[in-house]
Amino acid sequence: MSSSEVSSRPGIQFGLSLPNRAVLFGLPAEELIEAGVSAENTGLFGSLWVGDNLLSKPRLESVVTLTALAMRTHLVRLGTISMATFAMRNPVFFAAQWASLDLVSGGRTILSVCNGGAASASPRHAAELAVTGVASNERVARLEEGIEIVRRCWADGTATYNGTFYQFEDIEVLPKPAQPKIPIIIAVSPAADKPKIEERALRRVARLADGWQTVFEPVDRIARRWQDIQRYADEYGRAGEIGHLSQHIMIKIDDDADRGMADGTRFLRKYYGEKSWQTSAQYLPNFLAAGPPSQIADWITRRIDAGVNVPVVRFVDIDQDTQLERFCAEVVPSIARHADISRVEPTPSAQLARG
Repeated sequence: MSSSEVSSRPGIQFGLSLPNRAVLFGLPAEELIEAGVSAENTGLFGSLWVGDNLLSKPRLESVVTLTALAMRTHLVRLGTISMATFAMRNPVFFAAQWASLDLVSGGRTILSVCNGGAASASPRHAAELAVTGVASNERVARLEEGIEIVRRCWADGTATYNGTFYQFEDIEVLPKPAQPKIPIIIAVSPAADKPKIEERALRRVARLADGWQTVFEPVDRIARRWQDIQRYADEYGRAGEIGHLSQHIMIKIDDDADRGMADGTRFLRKYYGEKSWQTSAQYLPNFLAAGPPSQIADWITRRIDAGVNVPVVRFVDIDQDTQLERFCAEVVPSIARHADISRVEPTPSAQLARG
């Protein structure tokens, strides 16, 4: 690809997903936070992300972890990948909580939400819904209502809402976020063999969100769905308003491809469970990129060509530092030959914090 072709492509900004479940099997919490600090110091990562669940996949709580990262970083955006408990949380209380996080971070948050797992997914998912008082068939409706409510609570002045699950009149959530508009991303990867459900899910992104976050999607499907989202957004009068497309990518760098895949799969089975869908033959090839740096660079570049502009990588290894170093030194330069990689520049709030 020529230099003119590279420069014409919108800048790609990497995100780092920190494995906040790994504290359950050997990764010290302080090393998790330090990995985020190290990523910011490379200048190659524009965002740090943490997962979110309550009982279904226990981990360091997402908002608390992001607050710790906010206190140790100055430049990167901070987000969830994604907030699976969003439909279970009281949206007014959560609006106040997230606004506080946005304020103390200097306006660096980005909120990715999903409807979470169904009760049928596992006994732990069923328990999670039961203890929070949410029926499994309410999750999508609560997600939509929650997005509308937090946006009203973050806007200037008072908020009134009359929905199915929540009703309130003339309340004011203070303090307001630092950002005039916190980006809200919807994470969803609907089944490809259910076209009506797929269309509803993609239309939800186009109607309510500022971006789309996906996982385990093959390249051709990413491109097609991204085009569909843009077309639906145009129908809703939102043309050009949805620019963020991130994919959550598991990474295991190893010069021996077979060993890398085996070790990466072993880590994911510890992380998600021995019988998790994440490690099934159906999903793993589009979820885990394992092997030599050149192979991983090609894997990511193909997703970028499909439209992904925020590849969010998670290193599936207890040794986060070595994987981070190799990614920056050996993977990113190969990708940079095909795509314009945006480096992180200090924001005014970061400059004040450091000055």
